[in-house]
Amino acid sequence: MGNAKKISSPVATRINESRLEIEITAKDGGTSKIVLRGWESIEGLRGQKFHFLVVDEVAMMRNFWVGWQEVLRPALTDTRGHVLFISTPKGFNHFYDLFCTNDEDYQSFHFTTYDNPFIPADEVDKARLELPEDKFHQEYMADFRKMEGLVYKEFNREQHLFNKAPSFKAVIAGQDFGYTNPFAAVVIGIDRDDCYWVLDEKYQRERTTAEIIDIDKILQKEHNINYWYCDPAEPDRIEEMRRAGLNCRDVSKNVEAGISHIHELFKAGRIKIHDSCQNLISELESYRYEDDKPDKNSPEKPVKEHDHAVDALRYALYNHQPEPKQEYYKQPEWEESFSGIGG
Repeated sequence: MGNAKKISSPVATRINESRLEIEITAKDGGTSKIVLRGWESIEGLRGQKFHFLVVDEVAMMRNFWVGWQEVLRPALTDTRGHVLFISTPKGFNHFYDLFCTNDEDYQSFHFTTYDNPFIPADEVDKARLELPEDKFHQEYMADFRKMEGLVYKEFNREQHLFNKAPSFKAVIAGQDFGYTNPFAAVVIGIDRDDCYWVLDEKYQRERTTAEIIDIDKILQKEHNINYWYCDPAEPDRIEEMRRAGLNCRDVSKNVEAGISHIHELFKAGRIKIHDSCQNLISELESYRYEDDKPDKNSPEKPVKEHDHAVDALRYALYNHQPEPKQEYYKQPEWEESFSGIGG
């Protein structure tokens, strides 16, 4: 607020520091208001309208698509307003998707620290020598690179995304509950070779149990889901789902074993994800382990963020046991040679 106050003071007519708002009166008597808000308080912007938004450090924002699609985008509709997204990349997450948006209303711009006239080039050269290559290229060259410490580092968009699915012998779903944090559901088709195809996702915040069940019923009808695998920490919600006619199976919450199982499926090429499942894709490219500490062994505990859709995926894939393939009797050759005796 300090810099904003200093810059705007020559033209500001009212500054409300407690609300982080600055009012400016133009020469023609019209007024404008500059409002500063943090991403964590974005819900307070619901129902408001703006002419221009500047969203800084987009790549660092949790649950970005929910905030953008449910709060900020509607706030620009009445005014046909504009938005400027700014960020240093952080892996191939939602900011990467924004940057690559194929829409004539969007434009993307790329600048490196070398383009900043206020930073000497030799200082950037020194950083290039001191930092790991990926970190330098991400922080100084604004390149999209895979984050260090990713849980599902095997995931690759070129290998694991699809937009046309085969036929399936069964369809299952995984679900992670939430309210302030989003609830997430993923729908997965299983083909004849026991490969898993993520067909659809739901990812919404502030949904009651009744509303979640209504959404689940729509998914159930649309995809003919056979089994549901849900967060076992919410047994009361699971019971309500069962009473509503959804076939919920028991789930183990062994995180390490579940992650290991999905590692193996990715390595074997047995997981495919529909390219419309933006939230799951974003989480797969953001879900990471805690950073190493100099005085401790490397931790094996994922950070509790960007984990709603990936948890739903884990509940389903780790706990679903494919039906054993039927073995048909094959007549041995020696039996065939004697089959005509006595005939």
